Parts: sequence; structure tokens; C-alpha cells
Amino acid sequence: RDEVIQVIEGGRKCAGADLRSIDLSGADLALAILSMANLQEANLYGANLSGADLYGADLIEANLSGADLIEANLSGADLTGADLRDANLFGANLNGADLYGANLSGARFRKAKLYDAKYDADTKWPEGFDPVAAEAKLVAFDD
Repeated sequence: RDEVIQVIEGGRKCAGADLRSIDLSGADLALAILSMANLQEANLYGANLSGADLYGADLIEANLSGADLIEANLSGADLTGADLRDANLFGANLNGADLYGANLSGARFRKAKLYDAKYDADTKWPEGFDPVAAEAKLVAFDD
């Protein structure tokens, strides 16, 4: 964990890195370059990912609750089943992201971009948030 954090904090690109199930809770990963990284089931609870590049990252079932994702690039990321409760997504780019079954309860979306982000009936949004008005796309799966 500490070695990975040092590499990321040191500004080294970790694009495409396999970081499955890693515990980076509370880590300062601001401006990290993690595009196309495999972060399936990673624990990023309370992590600072402000301005991070997570383009196309695999964040399936990742714990991002309470994470700071201000102006992060999550375009094309797979956040299926991810926990983003109380995450700060101010100005984040989620265009084209997969949000199937994600829990976004309490997340803050001010100025976030959600064009063509895909979600389903199991996606949990913050109270009063309208994903259709944000141009996200509801995808219905046939049983």
C-alpha cells in the first residue's frame, strides 16, 4: 500500500495498472493518472482523488464512499455496483460512465457532467437528483 501511494504521489503514471482489491482508503491521490487501471473492489473510502484521471478505469464494486472526486475524469469508467455514497463529484466528468447498480446516495454532483452515463433501476441517486435532466441514460435489462 505505502509503495503504491508513493509511486502515485510521485507523479508516476499508473495507467493500466492492476490494483484490484487494494486498500487506498484515506490516501491523497490528487492528480493521479490511473486511466484504464483495474481498481475492481478497491477500497478508496475517503480518498482524495481531486483532478485524478480515471478515464476508462475499472471501478466495479469499488468503495469510493466519502471520496473527494472534484474535477476528476471518470469518463468511460465502469462504476458498476460501486459505492459512491457521500462522494464529492463537483465538476467531475462522468460522461459515458457505467453506473449500473451504483450507490450514489448523498453524492454531490454540482457541475458534474453525466452525458450518456448509463444507469439502471438499481442505481441509487441522491434525493431530488434527476439523472435524465443531467442527460444520463436509463438502460433497462430484460430478465
